[in-house]
Amino acid sequence: MVDDPSEYTDQLLSDPKLKRQAEAELKRRLKRREAAEVSGEVAEAPEELTLAACVADQERERLFRLIEELVKWKNTTNETVLQQARDEIWASWRRTCAANADHPQAGELFDRHKLPAFHDPFAGGGALPLEAQRLGLEAWASDLNPVAVLINKAMIEIPPKFAGWEPVNPEWRQMPAAQKMGREWKGAQGLAEDVRYYGQWMRDEAEKRIGHLYPKVKVTAEMAAERPDLKAYLNRELTVIAWIWARTVKSPNPAFSHVDVPLASTFMLSTKKGKEAYVEPVLEGDSYRFTVKVGKPKDASVTEAGTSAGKRAGFKCLMSGVPIRYSYIREQGQAGNLRSILMAIVLEGDRGRVYLRPTEDAEHIARSARPEWSPDVQLHGKCRVNVSNYGMDVFGDLFTPRQLVALNTFSDLVAEARERVLQDASKNGLPNDNVPLEQGGKGARAYAEAVSVYLGFVVDRIADYNSALTTWKASGQQVMQTLKKQAIPMVWDFPESNVFAGKGITWKNAVDIMSSSITKIGVRSWIPKGAVFQGNAVTNIYNGVVMSTDPPYYDNISYAEISDFFYVFLRRNLRSVFPSLLSTLSSPKNDELIVSTVKIASRGDADRQFMQSMSQTLISIKNGMHPGYPITIYYAYKQSETSTSGSFSTGWDVFLQAVCDSGYRITGTWPLQTEGTTRQQANGNNSLSISIVLVCRKKELDAPSILRKSFRAELKPELASAVCRLQKGNIAPVDLAQAAIGPGMAVYTRYERVLDAAGEALSVRQALALINEVLDETLAEQEGDFDADSRLALAWFEQYGFEEGPFGVAETLSKAKNSSVAGLEEAKVWKAGKGKVCLLRPEHLDAKWDPSSDKRLTVWEMVHHLLRALSEGESVAAHLLAKLGPQGETARELAYRLYSLCERKKWAKEALGYNSLVQSWPELQRLAEQVAVPEQGSFL
Repeated sequence: MVDDPSEYTDQLLSDPKLKRQAEAELKRRLKRREAAEVSGEVAEAPEELTLAACVADQERERLFRLIEELVKWKNTTNETVLQQARDEIWASWRRTCAANADHPQAGELFDRHKLPAFHDPFAGGGALPLEAQRLGLEAWASDLNPVAVLINKAMIEIPPKFAGWEPVNPEWRQMPAAQKMGREWKGAQGLAEDVRYYGQWMRDEAEKRIGHLYPKVKVTAEMAAERPDLKAYLNRELTVIAWIWARTVKSPNPAFSHVDVPLASTFMLSTKKGKEAYVEPVLEGDSYRFTVKVGKPKDASVTEAGTSAGKRAGFKCLMSGVPIRYSYIREQGQAGNLRSILMAIVLEGDRGRVYLRPTEDAEHIARSARPEWSPDVQLHGKCRVNVSNYGMDVFGDLFTPRQLVALNTFSDLVAEARERVLQDASKNGLPNDNVPLEQGGKGARAYAEAVSVYLGFVVDRIADYNSALTTWKASGQQVMQTLKKQAIPMVWDFPESNVFAGKGITWKNAVDIMSSSITKIGVRSWIPKGAVFQGNAVTNIYNGVVMSTDPPYYDNISYAEISDFFYVFLRRNLRSVFPSLLSTLSSPKNDELIVSTVKIASRGDADRQFMQSMSQTLISIKNGMHPGYPITIYYAYKQSETSTSGSFSTGWDVFLQAVCDSGYRITGTWPLQTEGTTRQQANGNNSLSISIVLVCRKKELDAPSILRKSFRAELKPELASAVCRLQKGNIAPVDLAQAAIGPGMAVYTRYERVLDAAGEALSVRQALALINEVLDETLAEQEGDFDADSRLALAWFEQYGFEEGPFGVAETLSKAKNSSVAGLEEAKVWKAGKGKVCLLRPEHLDAKWDPSSDKRLTVWEMVHHLLRALSEGESVAAHLLAKLGPQGETARELAYRLYSLCERKKWAKEALGYNSLVQSWPELQRLAEQVAVPEQGSFL
């Protein structure tokens, strides 16, 4: 909600101090222009050399610096920074009101004393409405999914309602007045403290009821005799962190058909250096047992593989080595013959984890658990696609009996805790108006229900880390959650956590995280109240609100299917609190705005319904959006499909077509880094790290049409300028094509239609193909910045990569590029011999290379020596970059070009290297600035 400074330069120049600064900047720019003209370099554009442009740029930089501070995690609750942002929003709003004083609804929509409300109709996890509220806007959030609605209520609706309240729990109430003196409960700190207190009460009460299912393990003399490292724990009872199980099937070998053999993907328990531990199976006649050993295994590859026979081959029988095919395992699973066996026990030691072999008591106790309730809701879609092959059809099948007993117990205690909070709140003097939270209550009942909402979320977190589909991470010696990505994968060996343990994924740990999260929301009593409701974005009514949203990604993720994992427990625990919201057995799926062939068998019909529903939603938003502000739409969908007409993405194609058909014009695009580099999907591949924010306004009614030829001519310089800005901003090569869509579509949507030679309108798909074509041309034209040797290497690489090719082809190419085969051999870029030529891979380059003494320095060498150095560490690469000096920027430009080639050729490994180099560039530059390098001339 902050204007472009170029729109209010007159106001800026009225400030004498800002005007003096702008005049000084203008003088500097004029001097640079004069110097550039003398040296023959390209000067800055004339329109930038004005006083207005200088003051606008200075203001823009000031605002950017504020945003940079605002996005830092440490400033999440920094009121000074937040207030600066709020002040800027108010200043912008008042300018907007002044500019729209003649608007027909000026009094209603442009009240300078009241900011417009914010609405996200696809609120999901609630990030956008939460930030809008923290910045001082009244936030509205809606979503079709009840789990998303509850998350949003917990973040933007409930905390402000009880901001500034002190806790009601007995611990605080009974504290001496002297200790209470001066204690101020800011924001939702009181609510967070009550969640912590009653969460601890639930833990203690649950342990009384089911603690016998989670006994400690005594280290016996027999155990210590087997393992000398256990002598320090002799006769001590240690708390269990987790039990490690493996699924079993009957051996397919007739000689051992009576034996349940393990399906273990690994026998490693810990791969941490110096603390290695592993399971070792011991064969005893026609049976087996497990023991646990510490230290590195003799054959690590065998131990790490467990009984797995390979990713696609299935497993092998522990007793006979006979293959166990997945088809056999599926057959056994669907027949109900998939069982489990205990492989190891993980304990809390004095200085880390202690691993023990399984005991008969431990397995017997686990099998004695008898849950009274199990979620019998059917699995759908990506929750079902993997596990249903093995006989898991309902959510209850995803948990062990002991896990279900624990989840049942904590679920029962959510209701009991709610009653205790109500009683304690009444004793603390809170009025009990008996109005429920769902109906807007603000008294004791609503408060008790609010506390139980967060405790219900804790149960969900425990479920995520306590199913029979979690995994044990040997490198971190920890339990990993069920939903590591947007599907439920089948796992063969799994940990069963002790929810009462002091370490690891425990109930106390989950409560502490929840309580801390509430505190970090950072609400204040004066912050506008939030409003959250369940609503279908297609049929919602919008009226004079600022819109910003992250809509569903075509066919990528069905959140409704995944959210049922959490919904089944939320419904059990909170249905009495939100009877309307949690009325259905599972989350709504029929109206979810995605392409799903589960709901609609025909892909074409599913595409058309998505297009129709998305267009209808966007039209409704356009008709109800605030006239003073555009809508901003976040979207991340990698272009991954290629045809003869170019590269495109069906997700982008259909979504952007809906945007255009709804009467929008794209007026701006912002590539934002929104994806973490450590997320599951990103590890080791070229996943997108950004989302594109489309800034859209209503298209003018008199927008003209344009011919394809003219559109291409207009597209070329604008896209070239945009690519230059993106590269200077160090956008990752993997994200460049994605980011370039925005500037290209901004040109496309500027017109009513783009017409081909036959007078037919150019579709969005055709426009995207043309944008990618022009992007390739733009990157290719950057080759003019490279030396002749690098252009030759690049041309060769495009044909052969790092593989050998004919000498004759190299000779022909070298003449066309004004270089020579011998020259590149002299530059040590490639090797030639026996009628063959081959480019040297980075790892084959001379590690002692010094660019200052290279008599035939090439940009190609720079890039690949930097890659070689980067493999040794950022500090090594930074030292090399420091030696390269200003020439290093050309190397980054070549890295973009090389990534583009590798992506098109499907050379994933090489593409990953060039992408990593560019992504590391800011840090390399920072480190390079700290390196002292002797002054030297230009290398090229």
